[in-house]
Amino acid sequence: MKKLFVLSLLLISVFNLSAQRNKIRQNVPLDSIVLSDPFILADEASQMYYMTGTGGRMWKSPDLKLWEGPYKVAQTDPASWMGPRPMIWAAELFHYQNKYYYFATFTNREVKIDTVRGNVIERRASHILASDKPDGPYVPMQDSIYLPEDLPTLDGTFWVDTDGKPYMIYCGEWLANWNGTMEKIELKSDLSGSIGEGKILFRASDSPWSKEKDEDGNDIFNKVTDGPFLFKTETGRLGMIWTSWVYNVYTQGVAYSQSGTLDGPWIHEEEPITPPNFGHGMLFQTLEGQWLMSVHSHKVVDGRYIRVPHLFKVDLSGDKLVVGEIYNP
Repeated sequence: MKKLFVLSLLLISVFNLSAQRNKIRQNVPLDSIVLSDPFILADEASQMYYMTGTGGRMWKSPDLKLWEGPYKVAQTDPASWMGPRPMIWAAELFHYQNKYYYFATFTNREVKIDTVRGNVIERRASHILASDKPDGPYVPMQDSIYLPEDLPTLDGTFWVDTDGKPYMIYCGEWLANWNGTMEKIELKSDLSGSIGEGKILFRASDSPWSKEKDEDGNDIFNKVTDGPFLFKTETGRLGMIWTSWVYNVYTQGVAYSQSGTLDGPWIHEEEPITPPNFGHGMLFQTLEGQWLMSVHSHKVVDGRYIRVPHLFKVDLSGDKLVVGEIYNP
């Protein structure tokens, strides 16, 4: 009886913990949400904002002030390479040709594809799910694999280039190549799969602002490429924000394409564009037309390392992206 009683208490505890994790919260301020890699879709049709990020959940808001969630919106195939319980990172939402698309990084921790310099490389790749509605559910499409099985990729984002073709832009993980890459691959017209092979746009070592120390204490380039997002200024200049590190500080920079296409060459600004400790940004226009940047910051609370979303005002009216002050809805 004692064992049954203990087992009952354990099951109740597990149930309560699960319920807490799945509980939908109302009227939550943005700075009270714990979320990495926040991405916000301002949806004209529903007049709502939808925020995704790492974790496979979604938050909704009519005004950016108070949010409701988190809702589970990603549905994956347990028989696919992702396995039954994939980790989901850096989810992004795009409205394209009357459908909604969910670009995200999925990791199957049960599958190891390589070991590089003592680091075990898990099966990880950028992938796309689709839905007819902005709040999902988002489900797999035709192709089960978009990117090579033997290379870890992450942080896929979306862009239609000057040739009218859709592309996924993504990172080749530094843990495998020791010099992170930014790459592109062409997508099918309905985004249901990829075409051909990926092409490198630039490498982490091309950045003039990211830094780390080598084993002798000398400054070298930081190996990480993270969180790409494409945009155009009002003058038509093509830019990309992306994130790396300056020593131990998460930092965001920008590069501009000299040709005006994804093929570049990409010219990097000398200095970061956001204050220290802000990164993995994206740009969106509010339903009223104000350009904003969504990013996250890092902090330690009661010994727990957390990330919190923030919004910055941005100006795209000139030839460059200019980041302004913190935006408080």
